[in-house]
Amino acid sequence: MATIPILVPIAYIVLLVGALLTFSRIYRKRAEARIAGQEPWFASHPERDTYISLLQLSPPPSDGLLKAALLRRAVADVHRILAFREDKAALQALLQKGSVGDDLWNAFLAAEKELEAEIVEVVNEAATFNPGWGQFIFQSASEMVNNQKNRELFLSIASLRAETDEKYGIKRPPPVTPAPKPVPATLSVSAPTTSAPTTPKKKANNIPLQVPTTSSPASSVNGDPSISPMGSPKAQGSSKKPKKKK
Repeated sequence: MATIPILVPIAYIVLLVGALLTFSRIYRKRAEARIAGQEPWFASHPERDTYISLLQLSPPPSDGLLKAALLRRAVADVHRILAFREDKAALQALLQKGSVGDDLWNAFLAAEKELEAEIVEVVNEAATFNPGWGQFIFQSASEMVNNQKNRELFLSIASLRAETDEKYGIKRPPPVTPAPKPVPATLSVSAPTTSAPTTPKKKANNIPLQVPTTSSPASSVNGDPSISPMGSPKAQGSSKKPKKKK
């Protein structure tokens, strides 16, 4: 019985491993070329390019202009985040059904990583202007996006109503514009004149003054015997003559 040398299985194993390595390398190169040949998930980022071009100006622009450009960049990133959330659920469902290949899913994951790096860069740029602004810049951008959506929805109400009326044959009466109200005649009102306040005059007492006489100390004023000009204690004391000391 012929014996098989030990080098034969070793050579077989080496050949098999080499073939697998060569196949995996070729497959990776083709996959990378296919991903590179695909269109990016988002075509361009004009807001980022605008902000970078402003930073590269030789006379540096004002901080207000740079902050506005950075905020517009954050608004564009918020739009991309919302689009990624919607596309990811649909793409996962299609991938489970086998409707799309792995190449599209890998391209989506690469775009998602790129968006994460963009968010980190925006937060760091915002922190250079204000240390606490990086935590709130995307919150402000989200509020701006919601406000813009509500504004667009409000402006599209008239067109949606017209399309609905045309689709279902609804005839609405034309809006009645109210008649303008007559404008009342303006009355000329003179400005109030300010005059100095008049002090009320005191009424003069019609009580005649009488000069007291020494002959009649008990005479009354105006016929009233109870009121006497000599009725005060000082007056009475002054009328008495001092007694002579013995």
